[in-house]
Order: sequence, then C-alpha cells, then structure tokens
Amino acid sequence: MATREVGFIMTEEYKAWIDDIKNRIRQSQIKASVRINYELLDLYWELGRDIVNKQQNAEWGDSFIAMMSKDLQKTFPGMSGFSQQNLRSIRYWYQFYHNCSNDLQAVSKLKTIENMVKSIPWGHNQRIMYKCKSIDEALFYVQKTMDNNWSRSVLEHQIDSDLYGSQGKAITNFQVKLPRPQSDLAEQTLKDPYNFDFLTLKEEYNERELEDALISQITQFLLELGTGFSYVGRQVHIKVGESDFYIDLLFYHVRLHCYIVVELKTEKFKPEFAGKLNFYVTAVNKNMKMKQDNQTIGILICKDKDDVVAEYALDDMSQPIGIAQYGLTKILREEFKSSLPTIEEIENELSE
Repeated sequence: MATREVGFIMTEEYKAWIDDIKNRIRQSQIKASVRINYELLDLYWELGRDIVNKQQNAEWGDSFIAMMSKDLQKTFPGMSGFSQQNLRSIRYWYQFYHNCSNDLQAVSKLKTIENMVKSIPWGHNQRIMYKCKSIDEALFYVQKTMDNNWSRSVLEHQIDSDLYGSQGKAITNFQVKLPRPQSDLAEQTLKDPYNFDFLTLKEEYNERELEDALISQITQFLLELGTGFSYVGRQVHIKVGESDFYIDLLFYHVRLHCYIVVELKTEKFKPEFAGKLNFYVTAVNKNMKMKQDNQTIGILICKDKDDVVAEYALDDMSQPIGIAQYGLTKILREEFKSSLPTIEEIENELSE
C-alpha cells in the first residue's frame, strides 16, 4: 500500500472512511444540542478508536492526520477540535484508557471508564491524561472532578500537589473514634503531606508567622486543605472553667457537618501535641458544637513526624485526631527581603 510517513495518497478506502466520519460529525452536531459535552466526547472516543485502528490495521502512518484535519476543518469550519494537535490528543486519550485497561481486574470495566471520562469536559480530560501516570490515578481525578465540579485550574492544582498520593495518608484514629461512614469520609479528607509551597517565609519562622502566612493566603490554604472546608477563625477564644485558651485555626466542614480544629507546629511531632489538641477538640464539643453537628475532629499539622510515635500517641486519645506533616520549599532568606542579591550571594546559593 502506498501510504507511508513521507506523504499520504488518497485512496478509495480513505474517501469512504472520511465520508463516514463527516456523517457521524453531522449526527453528533444534532445530538449536541441536548447533551453537548457527552456527545462531543463520545465522538472523540470513536475518532480515537478509528485513528488507532487505521494505523494498526491499514498501516497508515501519522501523515494522514494532517489530511484528516484539513478535510474536517474544511467541511466544518465553525467547529473547533479538528486541529492536528487535537486529533493526536484524541488518539492518545483513547490509547491511554484502552491500553491501561489491562491494569484492572477485568477489561469489561472499560465501558465504565468510557462513561466516566465522557462526563467531564475535554480540557479536564487532557490535563488528566497528560499529567497522570496510571489509570487508577487518572480515574481518581475524574471522579473528584465529577464529585466537586472542579474548574480546570483547581484540577491542575490538585494534580500538581499530588492529591492522589497524599489523600488519606495521615495517621489517624478515625476508624475507632468515629462511626461509619463519617470515619471513611474523614480519612479521605486528610492529606499527608500538605503542600505549603504557595508560602514565602524566611528561613527561621515560628508558628505565629506560619499562621499569619497561611491566613494571608487563605484561598490557597483552603484549596490545599480540600473540598468542604469553611474558615471560621484564627486564635479562636474558648473558655474552660476559669482559664482562657486560643485555638490556632478553626474550620467547619460542610460535608462532614462538624467543626475541625487545626493546630500548627513548626517542629517535629511530640506526643504532648496530641494531648493538647485532644483537649481543644473536647472543649469545642462542649462549648460550640450544636445538636445537629457531628463530632468535632482535630488535625495536627507538623513540620515533621515519626509515624510510629504518632500512632502510639493517638492510642489513648479520647477524640478523633489526625496527624500530618507539611512541605515547604520556597524559603525567603531574610537578607533578600529588602534588596536584590549580590553576585556572591547568588553563587553561594547555587553552591549550597
């Protein structure tokens, strides 16, 4: 067959196939008035399948994609999505899920995957398939997008901060302190580590400065905490007996229907930190929690932790508590805050 990479010679088989594609596009345009996104992605899935099959069975090279793009754009000038690059993305999209289907217990689940990925916008699909390394990771973000109606920018943030790898990894006692399904949902809510790279701090900083920085970037902080967190306040006053106490950060989770007490520590976890947080959670339950609220949860976010020590510390706690650490790589040296660095300072930074 005279169809190779150097140039594509139009054949009767190609003409018949491209005419069939055009007819399917016309039919898709009619259906799209009712189910725009799903029908468009249904068409993309079929295009991806056909392109893959033609390249495998008819031994067509990549050069036919240029002709295909030109033909479709000429016939449908007002319809976007038929550039060469997008057609290659459509092919990759189909291949990604089709090839990865063997990772699942049964290939029959491919139909379920197909329905899922067609339920989110094309732009979201592109970011997921190019950024994710496995089908499990990709489907995790597809499901989260469906559940939370994420925008593309929020989706990108969650992928870049590795929500898939960090969600549910914190050390907790939720399974023994909370009823189901609240315990499962609470575990999914926590991450480990939290990524605070959106902050700029000097090398030596204390807990109040970390708290100040997080509140000044409250939108990014809430985004990093995850869906459902509502900010209540910082240094929230609570009176127990004749003593006054102040909670670092207080949130309310709209899906868990409970208060969440967050304590920040700029050092490695110590068992006494859990005891203090346990006290605060008890105080919120007795002083702030309403009848319609679920049990308050505590989250301790430390600079570092030993998982075994954390597990031991939670063993005797009466309240549901999770312990996680945070990552912070963007440190601003004090001497760079007011002036530009010298050549020597730059060289020193590079050498370090």
